[in-house]
Amino acid sequence: MINEPILMIDVTVENFNQVVIEGSSSKPVLIDFWADWCEPCKTLTPLLEEIVASYQGELVLAKINCDEQQQIVAQFGVRSLPTVVLFKDGQPIDGFTGASTESIIRKMLEKHVQLPEVQGSELDQAKALYDANKVEQAKKILQSSLDVDNKNMSALILYARCLADMGELGEAETILSSVSEEDYKKELAAAKALLAFLREAQSFSETDITVLQKRYQEQPNDELTYQLAINFVLQKQYEKAMELLFSLFIHNSNYQEGIPRKALIQLFELIGADDPHVINYRRKLYQALY
Repeated sequence: MINEPILMIDVTVENFNQVVIEGSSSKPVLIDFWADWCEPCKTLTPLLEEIVASYQGELVLAKINCDEQQQIVAQFGVRSLPTVVLFKDGQPIDGFTGASTESIIRKMLEKHVQLPEVQGSELDQAKALYDANKVEQAKKILQSSLDVDNKNMSALILYARCLADMGELGEAETILSSVSEEDYKKELAAAKALLAFLREAQSFSETDITVLQKRYQEQPNDELTYQLAINFVLQKQYEKAMELLFSLFIHNSNYQEGIPRKALIQLFELIGADDPHVINYRRKLYQALY
């Protein structure tokens, strides 16, 4: 019988060195600092488990209960939860605090961990490549799949997203307009939201996010706030985008005929209702409205 690779393990003071310090010499270890009372942890931990599982044994998730492992918490100087730290060769090399999205976490990991070749259907492979920001590769797989079955609506919607990301907005819009199946409502809404943000960005005179951030820091105004937020969306820095759009809504809800609220709702559709940032800002928006 072949032993299955250990992907996830509860870490204590007793096994910390073995699992994290020594273990990260053979494969990277992602540490998840969590606690029962931490609401964002309840969403983030299952997401981390799903991501780690997709690495098929090439990445280990070390879960540390902060209420029970105070010594480790003090050693790392953890001040807020959730906190995630990536270890490799016995050293911390990356990480983040607070809730995050799947795309951002995968973007962090891809700099340090090789994602194994995806098995399964062509659509599964394309989704994995798209999530890993390998849009052109995903598009090629989808083209092949759609040549065989052009009625696969999930593949068609993802193909349209690839086209949109590559700047072919007109063709992407044409494809999305042909999809009407109610069963694909969420996927379709997310794709249309992405298309809307990309079209909006085309109207901006400046799209360099570094330049926009500098201008915003020097002299913030409603226009810069909105443009910077949209560019954060396209960079998949969704929390920053939501923060700016919500602040603009609070400051000037009628800006461009209520566009801050409209953009927030589109962003919710793009990311998905289960995302912790969406849950948080949807609640904030509701409270501000009512």
